[in-house]
Amino acid sequence: MHDLLFRDAMLYDGTGAPPVRADVAIEGDRIVSVQAGGQGARKTIDGRGLALAPGFIDVHTHDDFAAVAYPDMAFKLAGGVTTSVVGNCGFGAAPYAAAAVMAKTLHPKLSLPEWQGYAGYLRRLEAHPPGVNIGLLVGHGTARLAAMRNENRAPTGAEMTAMKATLAEGLEAGALGLSSGLVYDPGRFAATDELVELCSLMRGTGALYATHMRDESTGLIDSVGEAIAIGVRAGVPVQISHHKASGRAAWGLVRESLKLIEAAQRRGLDVHADQYPYTAGSTILSAVYRDGKLRGAIGDLTGEDVVIASTESHPLWEGRSLAQLGREMGCSPEQAAERVLAADTGVTCVLHAMNEEDVRTVMRHPSTMIGSDGIPTLEGKPHPRLYGTFARVLGRYARDEKLFPMEEAVHRMTGFAAAKFGLRDRGVVREGAFADLVLFDPATIIDTGTFEDPKRTPAGIRAVYVNGEAAVDGGQVTGKRTGRVLRRA
Repeated sequence: MHDLLFRDAMLYDGTGAPPVRADVAIEGDRIVSVQAGGQGARKTIDGRGLALAPGFIDVHTHDDFAAVAYPDMAFKLAGGVTTSVVGNCGFGAAPYAAAAVMAKTLHPKLSLPEWQGYAGYLRRLEAHPPGVNIGLLVGHGTARLAAMRNENRAPTGAEMTAMKATLAEGLEAGALGLSSGLVYDPGRFAATDELVELCSLMRGTGALYATHMRDESTGLIDSVGEAIAIGVRAGVPVQISHHKASGRAAWGLVRESLKLIEAAQRRGLDVHADQYPYTAGSTILSAVYRDGKLRGAIGDLTGEDVVIASTESHPLWEGRSLAQLGREMGCSPEQAAERVLAADTGVTCVLHAMNEEDVRTVMRHPSTMIGSDGIPTLEGKPHPRLYGTFARVLGRYARDEKLFPMEEAVHRMTGFAAAKFGLRDRGVVREGAFADLVLFDPATIIDTGTFEDPKRTPAGIRAVYVNGEAAVDGGQVTGKRTGRVLRRA
């Protein structure tokens, strides 16, 4: 007798194949049968009228420290996510001293336990399991900060050796690749050659290079070209993070950046991208306001475009735009930004800077998978993508707007992601795969959070199983923490 049986569900198996009605049986942490007319089980879940899919894989998260501080990971599980890839945008979990400094930008109140290297971080997660599976990327920015502080120059030989040692230690621990954040300090000071030299360590390992590119605005085309060139020169796969064109002057450029991806794929490069399904992004305010202007690699912005998401020192500022704050302070939006940063350097913000047609263009392209890029500043007003990304793709774009079939939407957030990041036996529903599963109502699934009230869980998600255990039951997070560390295959 099986431990668990999902009976008569409409199965979206993660491969992109059309759905079929099936019974899916679980024993322990594995799927043991996928067929119609399955045998009995100790627990049976009636799947009639519901869809069963692999657990969603969020390939672009900043959950490194949230997995330690908020180990139930309820904000992810309630949205159907069973696996988070952490360490994106150059922000990594090691070396510890540098990681702790960078963690303060996202979690200013946290007091983190110390660990030694990436191996120590992963051992910490294994000893205190989070609610979701965790795969990690080594952060270039963190490695650079540890090796040479915030210096705007090329590394010395000794400093490059130190960065290589950090990367090698992470890869040995099971990291899925290296990430860069080329708009943030200190990553923005790195030249292309530095990144090629580091990425070359990964040649032949299957590990990939994921990048928050140097410019996602009017310099988008050159930035995609640089990312592709790094992959070609280093001989590694490439993942372009949160593919978009930011700022009005850049709208429409994604049509050209997608052509670059297509051309690189025809030449044999393993290059893809991820995307969140919103016209607003989110980042730290210090990356937006520089040299007295609201601009930079994310495009020219107005004071109305920039909304404070989280600030430890002045929570009454949260949810207000820089234009509103400027009016209240009797100053310009730029001066308001300066005052906000003087009071709290770790402020995060929401940026209304993208075009809906661009979002659709990127989303329907076959190179694109789904990643939330959610910043888990749970005390403030984080971007609603932290909670609703996957339900929004399924409900709004697949079901309501028919941008692509539901089975393709599921594939982009499951099997496609698992294959790209080397997550063995994840992202598909088949015999022998791990029992990471989401049961949802395809007629009602939708994101419910707004920018004014972001911390709302999606509608339509009935159950979530992580390694065969119920993490969400009847729409409620159970508190079970059965996530595992996922090392490079």
